[in-house]
Amino acid sequence: MKLTVLCDNNTYIDNYLYGEPAFSIYIENKKDKILFDVGYSDVFAKNAELMKINLKKINKLVFSHGHDDHTRGLKFFTFDKNTKVYFAPKCFEEKFCEKNNISAPFKITQMEQKFNLIECAEVKEVSEQLYFLGTIPRTTNFENENPYLQIKVKGKFITDPFVDDSALVYNSGDGLYIITGCSHSGICNICEYAKKVFGKKIIGIIGGFHLLKNDAKAKSTITYLKKEKIQTIYPCHCTSLSVKAEMINNNLNVVEVGSGLKLEIK
Repeated sequence: MKLTVLCDNNTYIDNYLYGEPAFSIYIENKKDKILFDVGYSDVFAKNAELMKINLKKINKLVFSHGHDDHTRGLKFFTFDKNTKVYFAPKCFEEKFCEKNNISAPFKITQMEQKFNLIECAEVKEVSEQLYFLGTIPRTTNFENENPYLQIKVKGKFITDPFVDDSALVYNSGDGLYIITGCSHSGICNICEYAKKVFGKKIIGIIGGFHLLKNDAKAKSTITYLKKEKIQTIYPCHCTSLSVKAEMINNNLNVVEVGSGLKLEIK
């Protein structure tokens, strides 16, 4: 499986690609061409063109969750109507940040007209050895929801429980690779669920951990990652510099991520 980061907050020195506070990964796996999230604008498409990646060949889309920095790119690219779209329940319902609307650009009824939708509450195979986890069970006691991220129920704003936040897992011969968007459900919860489903250790993670401060939650997460002895970690998008520095200080193998990063996982 080959991964290319089409969009991230960061760009590399002397690598002339675009960045924005959003996320998108292009995946080639056997016969499948997959997009995991599509960022906030047309940055993912611009970078794909610069890297000579033909998005017209995409046959599957996967959404980590329904926030606009992962879904709004849909407005800027025309995909084939037969494209399969994988997502967890409530992905395309309204979402808010401090009462500001940050929803996907299209409602579920509009998405039904544009794509072949596959809603997944449970684990679902997307491609050979590549699985969508569906709704993530909560098992840790420190990965709590953020009260400033909300949904509206019967006209009232409540904390978003993020039943739609999910991740991809590549089941390699050596172990599991996690591909996540923002990890609102908790990166440790995601890892624990993947381990339970596949009965293997985690050997790599790439994506956003939604750790914005080097606080107690971040420290507990780092303690967990150290305990799991994960070989390589690619924290990006919504993972702050201070948290990345703390990971490095704790001897985790952290690799810099930016638009254009390429990985090959066997």
